[in-house]
Amino acid sequence: MPVIKTKTTYLEMRTPPEYKMAPPRTDIEVLQVENPSVEEYRRLYRGVGSDLHWVDRLIMPEEELREIIQHDRVDVYVLYADGKPGGYGELDRRENDGIEIAYFGLFPSLVGQGLGKYLLHWLLNTAWSHDPPRVWLHTCDLDHPAALPNYIKCGFEAYKEEMIDQWVPETTL
Repeated sequence: MPVIKTKTTYLEMRTPPEYKMAPPRTDIEVLQVENPSVEEYRRLYRGVGSDLHWVDRLIMPEEELREIIQHDRVDVYVLYADGKPGGYGELDRRENDGIEIAYFGLFPSLVGQGLGKYLLHWLLNTAWSHDPPRVWLHTCDLDHPAALPNYIKCGFEAYKEEMIDQWVPETTL
C-alpha cells in the first residue's frame, strides 16, 4: 500500500460537557454491541471509514482485533436510524489516564443530518459516566473535513499535532 503524509491532531476534554443533546429524529437510538464479532465490527468500520481511507482495523490480524473489541473495557456502540445501522463509536477504557474515543463516525448516507453531533455527545456522556480524568481522541486530515471543527465546538482542545505516514489503499488515491 502507498504511504502519504497526514497531519494528526490529538484532542482532549478534561471536564464533561454541560448539556445533553436530544436525538434529532425520533427513529434514532444508540445501542451497545456486546462482544461484537470481527466480521460485524469490520462491517461497521468499512461503513464509516471506506471513503476516509480507514485501513488499520482491516489489515489488523483477526485475533488481535477480536482481543481489542471484545475486551471488557472496550465498548462498541451502534447508532441505528430507522432500525438500520448508520454509524458507530468505540470507547476504549483500558488506560487509566482517560477514555479514548477510538473510532467514531457515520455511514455516508447519514452525514449532514445532525446525527454525528448527536452520536458524539452521546458517546461523551457515556464516557464521562465512568468518571475519567479526561476523554480524548485523535483525527487526521484524511477524516471528514468537519471532524476537527466539530470536536473543537464540542469542547475538545488540541494538545498535540504530528505528521505521520499513513498507509492508504491504492484504490482510494
